Amino acid sequence: MNTVLREFQLPSGGCIQIVQGDLTEENVDAIVNAANAYLQHGGGVAGAIVRRGGSEIQAESNAWVQQHGPVTHNQPAYTGAGQLPCRTVIHAVGPVWGEGDEDQKLAKAVSSALALAEHLEIKSIALPAISTGIFGFPKERAARVILSAIQEYLLGDTVSHILVVRMTLFDKPTIDAFLTAWKEMGLREME
Repeated sequence: MNTVLREFQLPSGGCIQIVQGDLTEENVDAIVNAANAYLQHGGGVAGAIVRRGGSEIQAESNAWVQQHGPVTHNQPAYTGAGQLPCRTVIHAVGPVWGEGDEDQKLAKAVSSALALAEHLEIKSIALPAISTGIFGFPKERAARVILSAIQEYLLGDTVSHILVVRMTLFDKPTIDAFLTAWKEMGLREME
């Protein structure tokens, strides 16, 4: 069972949450997959999504790449969710640590995933800690970049219809990194 650890209420009525749990169990409109450019979902979050959601997610991903080409930080892909409790999987490509301009690329991957969610009329979305697994992005740094990108997107000039953004995190080191960034950013917990 997934547990909300922190919640920040936005002036718009929406909220940002840090959740401890399994992304593949999130009962939201969409989840974000931490994908590679060719949408080959072998390990990490991507592998877990396909194992739980079914092979149709990989089949749709293959068709997407065949039709549109590799996925970039600026242009995420989306597929159905198979047997997952959500209805859509947004496939966002974060940077590999050491390739250069990592902070900007990670922020763009997050904001582009939220913009696609907006386009798809998604009201609730759950994200993992993109790029912090095999891509090697330091968890503490990624937490600050990701939370800042979410906050900037939701508080930006355009009106967002996304009501709930959940950072769904599985392991203790990642959860601790996001809780520390949350506190450093001055996000207050709802009581």
